[in-house]
Amino acid sequence: MDDSALRLVSEIGTQLAQQTRPNKDFLVKSLRQAVSTLSQLEQPSSQEVAKKSEAAKKIEAAIKPLKKRIVNGLLQHRDKDVRLLVAICVSEIFRILAPEPPFEDKYLRDIFKLILSMFAELADTTSPFFSRRVKILEIVSRCKCCVIMLDIDCNDLVTEMFDIFFSVVREHHQRSLVNDILSIVTHILNEEASQPLLDLILRNLLKEGKETLSASSQLAISVIQTCAEKLEPFVCGFLTSCILDRDAIKSELSEFYHEIIFKINQCAPQMLLAVIPNMIQELLTDQVDVRIKALTLIGKLLSLPENHIAQDYRSLFIEFLKRFSDKSAEVRMSALQCAKLCYMNNPTGTESHEVLSALEGRLLDFEDRVRIQAVIIACDLARFNLKIFPPKLLGQTIERLRDKKISVRKETLQKLLEVYHDYSNQCSEGYMVISDHLEQIPLKMLMLCYDKDCKEFRPQNMELVLARDLFPELLSVEERTRHWVHLFSLFTPLQLKALNSILTQKRRLQNEMQTYLALRRKEKETCSEENQKRYRTLFMKMASSFPDPSKAEECFQKLNDMKDNNIFNMLELLVNDLQHINAQTIRGKLLNIIGDKHQNFKFLQTLSLKCSYNVFNSEHVHCILDNLSSSSFGNKQFKDSSVNLLLAVTRIFPMLLKGSEEQFQILLEGSNTVDDKMIEVLAKAGPHISVKISEIYPFLKRVCLGGTRLQSKLAVSAIAALVDTSKQFIFSDLCKELVESLHTGKNIPTVLQSLGCLAQHSASTFDAQDGEITPFIYERILQVDLLDDLRSFDDISGCSDSSNLKIYGLKTLVKSFLPHHGANVRRKINELLDILLAMLKNYDSCCGFTSCQRNKACTRLAAAKSILRLSRRWDLHISPETFYFTISLTKDVSSFARRSFLDKTHKLLKDRAIPSRYACSYALAFSDCLKDIRDDSFKYMAEFVKEYSREARIRQTTGVQQGLITDFPAYIVVFLIHLLAHDKDFPLEECQNEELCAHFCSPLFCFLQALLDASNVDGNLDVVKDAVFYLLCIFRAIKRAEDAVDVEKTSKLHLLADIGFSFVTAVNQSGISSSHAPGHVLLPSSLYRLQANSRCLTQSCFDEYFAKRVIHVFKSHSTSEHASYLSKRGRKYLEDSTQSGSVEDSHLTLASSKRDLRIGKTAERQNTGEQEITVGRKRAVSPNAPVSVQLHECSKKDRHIDISEKLGLSSEKEQLLSSSGSVPVKPSLAGSHVSTQNPKRSSASLKESIGVSSSGSAEYSKANQTNVKAPCSLEETSSKGEALIGTRIKLLSPIDRCFHSGTVDGYNPENNKHKIACDNGAVELVCLDSESWETLSGDSQLERRVTLAEHSNGVDLQHRGRKKTADTFGKNVAQKSKRLANKENESTKNVYHRIHILSQ
Repeated sequence: MDDSALRLVSEIGTQLAQQTRPNKDFLVKSLRQAVSTLSQLEQPSSQEVAKKSEAAKKIEAAIKPLKKRIVNGLLQHRDKDVRLLVAICVSEIFRILAPEPPFEDKYLRDIFKLILSMFAELADTTSPFFSRRVKILEIVSRCKCCVIMLDIDCNDLVTEMFDIFFSVVREHHQRSLVNDILSIVTHILNEEASQPLLDLILRNLLKEGKETLSASSQLAISVIQTCAEKLEPFVCGFLTSCILDRDAIKSELSEFYHEIIFKINQCAPQMLLAVIPNMIQELLTDQVDVRIKALTLIGKLLSLPENHIAQDYRSLFIEFLKRFSDKSAEVRMSALQCAKLCYMNNPTGTESHEVLSALEGRLLDFEDRVRIQAVIIACDLARFNLKIFPPKLLGQTIERLRDKKISVRKETLQKLLEVYHDYSNQCSEGYMVISDHLEQIPLKMLMLCYDKDCKEFRPQNMELVLARDLFPELLSVEERTRHWVHLFSLFTPLQLKALNSILTQKRRLQNEMQTYLALRRKEKETCSEENQKRYRTLFMKMASSFPDPSKAEECFQKLNDMKDNNIFNMLELLVNDLQHINAQTIRGKLLNIIGDKHQNFKFLQTLSLKCSYNVFNSEHVHCILDNLSSSSFGNKQFKDSSVNLLLAVTRIFPMLLKGSEEQFQILLEGSNTVDDKMIEVLAKAGPHISVKISEIYPFLKRVCLGGTRLQSKLAVSAIAALVDTSKQFIFSDLCKELVESLHTGKNIPTVLQSLGCLAQHSASTFDAQDGEITPFIYERILQVDLLDDLRSFDDISGCSDSSNLKIYGLKTLVKSFLPHHGANVRRKINELLDILLAMLKNYDSCCGFTSCQRNKACTRLAAAKSILRLSRRWDLHISPETFYFTISLTKDVSSFARRSFLDKTHKLLKDRAIPSRYACSYALAFSDCLKDIRDDSFKYMAEFVKEYSREARIRQTTGVQQGLITDFPAYIVVFLIHLLAHDKDFPLEECQNEELCAHFCSPLFCFLQALLDASNVDGNLDVVKDAVFYLLCIFRAIKRAEDAVDVEKTSKLHLLADIGFSFVTAVNQSGISSSHAPGHVLLPSSLYRLQANSRCLTQSCFDEYFAKRVIHVFKSHSTSEHASYLSKRGRKYLEDSTQSGSVEDSHLTLASSKRDLRIGKTAERQNTGEQEITVGRKRAVSPNAPVSVQLHECSKKDRHIDISEKLGLSSEKEQLLSSSGSVPVKPSLAGSHVSTQNPKRSSASLKESIGVSSSGSAEYSKANQTNVKAPCSLEETSSKGEALIGTRIKLLSPIDRCFHSGTVDGYNPENNKHKIACDNGAVELVCLDSESWETLSGDSQLERRVTLAEHSNGVDLQHRGRKKTADTFGKNVAQKSKRLANKENESTKNVYHRIHILSQ
């Protein structure tokens, strides 16, 4: 021990005590000397207790004066320097005299206050006294003197000290300083932990996240980790109380206990073993916000590295997974966020897989916002690690592109594009390989083009997605091509169709833009109205390629008004440049010229993108050819998809092959096998590339002679594409070689295909060699039995080789009559049609076959399909018999033939490639024995009714073919009834078997049902009303005509017409509409004609009650099957069907107030009193109203010419008829009384009375003026009613359907009823205007009256029992007229008939 140091300390203490009011300098100097001296003193180190005690006493005596001076004045000194030196002296004294307290208890509180004031300055690390303060902290920590505060009950100072420590600690503090603080805190807590101290620690624990306070949070974590055992009871008690009864906790920390749990679990998870299981209670609580907070906490816990929550607390984890299906959408969305945290922490963990399964379920959540959140989370997780993300979950996410909500589909598209971008970049960098499940993103994206609900998904917008958003902007063309090739290996027909739709629209815009720019350049000096009109037309066409056509059209007009020619020059370069890099440069320059401030900038930005070759360009084509030329494609599948991609591109953009001709030609000819699609590429791109025909013709000729049938077809097309008009001799040379090969018997199927295709491309060349080709096919193929091995059958068609050869020969002949580009054919088609008919009727006899039934079915099918193909151009030459046998193929014994024919007919009708009358095949297929064929016939018929009705109404509203009904689906009934009348299974007319008749009439019933089903026309009841009106007109027209093929079948026609009429009145509920009433009902002259003797009309024994029973049987049998079909079409179909259900009665209601059926004004005819009842363009129909019947040939180009030489009729203008091939029947729509009391009227009077008006209204002769009733006043009605008193009549009873004789005994004008005294003694009061009755005279001649009863709510067209219908045709002479000659046919003369038929 240094005695001098002790003496010096004692002296300093004594000096300070002697100075009652020392100045600062003295104090500072003295205290500094004291600090220096005290620092040199150490505690006694002697091992002997006595010596150590003596030394301690000696030190205490030396320090006593200084201690006394400190406690008696220096503790309260206000100077910072003095206080600092005093605090240092105190700390040194504590150190020297430890472990005993160096001061009395009464002074310790002030001493600790002084020390705490020094601690409070530790935050200022720049202070010159910082090291001195650190020294004080170090001594206090080492000596554990702060524990004394607990002994003297200075808990408030302890709390203050804790608060000071957490507030002053900084991240940049030395570790030793932090350790000293931690040591002090730990000593305190180990001695006496308390709730206030815990609250202070937890409060600082939550301060993480703010940069300046992050050190305090770290200190709190260190304290908790160090004192976990001491703090655990307090922590568990507090947190458990918060979970179970938070409201009972008064601490403000109770609001943040979830965060506290998370923080503590991070640093001392063992403290929470008793707390976390209680979280289950929060997950089950009714409070949504509590469940959300608990979910958030568990999600964070699961996100911690190396966490074992799922394993340690399994029941909690299971309950957590259940929250993914919580009843609250907010809770489910919170659970999804937790799934993201959990997966990203440990993607390969078991709990991550369970969480992903729960996430997958939320992709189908009933709340759209939850589904959106699930999609976002799934895509984020996929981007986190694409390699290990489950493909199944990604596939389910991609399926949300088909979500019912547009918002979900939009968000899904955006997130999946982000995923695809990352995937594309990783593939290009070599981190990933191209995979099928990720390529599903663009595949499913293309299917959005079929979304009709959202304009953002239409091809106009999807083009921009493909061009701009699908791939990263900097991704190379080579990488893009790789992805496209792989995509084409996965394409379905629907996806390919969607892509073609996008590309076709893009190409259409480019073509229209080129036309516009050329027109502008040519006509820039003139601004005529004609040019402006052409501009507007082009703008309208181009605007259809934009999402908002009307706005785009305005922008095009603004563009046209711009004067800067550089803009249009740039656009022209953009449209014509085939390289992507150049197009990008040009587009950038164009947009720079415009400037982003220009009002048209956004439009031009989109327009320039659409005009560019950015989806596919010449670089893509070059890459494809490079890949095909190299051995990079070891997989044949991807090689095939490369060819498919090349073909798809060149089909739309054939010019993109320009510049790669040499490479393509080498690839085409250098391959060991001939690729069909490569030849097709050549055929498509031929007119746009520079390939010498002389170089490639030898290869193509070899294909035509020795390739497959498909290859030869494509090769001929390629030759046609490459041959210009100066080298037509190539076709002649090729044809000669083909004929020579045909006669030598080499590869006949291919040669026949080549000849047929050659005939289509060069009809004149085929005609020149026809003398050698056609006879060979007839004599050596079609009419010769080729004996081959009948066991050799084609795997697809099921036909033998010999049968197939005959079919090939048939196809060649058919193609020779169907040249492209409307070329003329000089040969006659009759012989071919006769052969086709023979094949349809009796295959064995016509072709000499002895083969099996499969061959027969295949040949019948080939013949029927040939008729279908020929009907597009030669329908005029197809006889009714041929038509009948063609349609009858739907009842063939071979299900393969029935199915193939039905599908082929549907395809051709859908493409408008054949006349609509072939839709009769749908009706006949309704009764097929196979359910799938029946279902398809229902579907095809519904599509037919919808599309053809829509087009027919458009034509009518636009004034095209006004008044004709041949284009409406209802007109098919004309052909269907004729088909059924000629059916060999037609029941006997006296047959009373309802089952048999219902089965036979089922095609007619099903077709009528389809016409009257509002759901087939999108619920448009006006279309149904029009169909009802047209059907009734057609049925009446058929009743006034006879069979032109077999007059004996006329009664069957009339019977079917009556049955059809009854069915329509039975099932129709919506009334009829006479809007766009036909001026004429047209019947085809090849099937119908005017009755030979107009005075002897065919009597139809029609029993309406029996017809009702037949209809009832049909409905009962078809209900279950039709319901099955409806179930496939969905709920909306069923709802719509209820709108067009059947009614119980058999009359039609014409509500004039709703349907606008207005009877026109009556016009008195000059000098005759003749009256005309019209409805303008809208007409009502009476059951037996007189009609005007016209017959005409079934031709697209027929023209009717009325010649009235014999009857003295006024000449009528020629009318062009529609393709339905029908004859006008002009219905009289007035409800008139027509007397039949004078059947012997002279023909001379008839000549004067019958005429045809150009307005379409019926004109009656003077002789008929008393029989045509105009609307009468009450007085007129009364006088006419009274005039019948005393008249003998026969009245039809609605009960027994018999006539009962009686006398009119009275009349009441108030209700317009007559009193009838019947011969059987009964008396009836009836309104004769609404009954069927006949007058009785001496010669038993009768008068039949059918009237329209007018009511306030409409007009009822009632049919109260028709036992028979007597229609008398006026005597007329058929007149001949000339038909316009068809270009490719010889002139023929046909007889046309037009006559007004009036009941007499």
